[in-house]
Amino acid sequence: MKATTMKAIVASGYGGPDVLQVQMTPKPTAKEEEVLIRVHATSATRADEMMRTGKPYFGRLFTGLRAPKHPIPGTGFAGIVEAVGAAVSNFEPGDRVFGETTLGFSTNAEYVAVPAGGVILNMPERMSFGEATTFCDGHLTSLNFLKKIADIKPGQQVLINGASGALGTAAVQLAKYFGAEVTGVCSRRNVGLVQSLGADFVVDYTRQDFTATGKQYDVIFDTVGKRSFQTCKKALKPEGLYISPVLKFSLLFDMLRTGLFGKQKAKFAATGLSSDAELRDLLGELVEIYQAGRLTTVIDRQYPLEKVAEAHHYIAAGHKKGNVIITLTA
Repeated sequence: MKATTMKAIVASGYGGPDVLQVQMTPKPTAKEEEVLIRVHATSATRADEMMRTGKPYFGRLFTGLRAPKHPIPGTGFAGIVEAVGAAVSNFEPGDRVFGETTLGFSTNAEYVAVPAGGVILNMPERMSFGEATTFCDGHLTSLNFLKKIADIKPGQQVLINGASGALGTAAVQLAKYFGAEVTGVCSRRNVGLVQSLGADFVVDYTRQDFTATGKQYDVIFDTVGKRSFQTCKKALKPEGLYISPVLKFSLLFDMLRTGLFGKQKAKFAATGLSSDAELRDLLGELVEIYQAGRLTTVIDRQYPLEKVAEAHHYIAAGHKKGNVIITLTA
């Protein structure tokens, strides 16, 4: 007899890491156009940590005003197809797959059901489950920003602030792949890591402020949102672009203002709000770059599902290198 329940992480409300508790919940089933996946790896990300807190508050318009609409957190997944709905023909049981549930969340669990036409792809043969789930976070967001928003070109000078994080480690590699001259900004202990990923120059922010060096960039990708368009203006070329995935009221104002006035621009985008087709295409391109040997992933720590709260504590401390993944027993 097949199990009807599963182990999952459930958020009792918005708050600190301790709102995340291990519970037995109903196991999902594959509806007519869905795929049921046994999750082997998922991720714990800075975005997950922010959504757990419910801050900034305007984000609750998407996640739930008083409490999370989807109490099981997590959006990236990698695993094996266990069952498919009657109308599904593009996947079958046993397929190794990975993808993203976006605002459906629910991946910090033993099973997740996703639309067969959603953001789900077959995994490359040599890619591990842990690697695959990281591609749904920093890699996906970085490709969206660098290719679709910044449209970087060969020879451009690109600065990555937060170059040792999940987004930053992917962004350094992707910017190099597209032919840019890349400067990475990180702490002293991560200089070697960022250099190993292909950065042409590395700035240790504990010793030097990159906006005070006199060098100017075509694109500044502030992956961690620690700076602002206003503080970076002098480090941008006359038609330079400041981009960040961390939405603040100041960035929203700068984006609106620079859209009307001036040649320097500030831009934000919520990658997770892109269409399924757009996200699938981006993931597909990431797979191609990975298979060409031009893209890897940095995994800092791995935690079992039961220790997701501990993973969130670690992320909140702000010192992770690359990605934190959650592994589940096969």
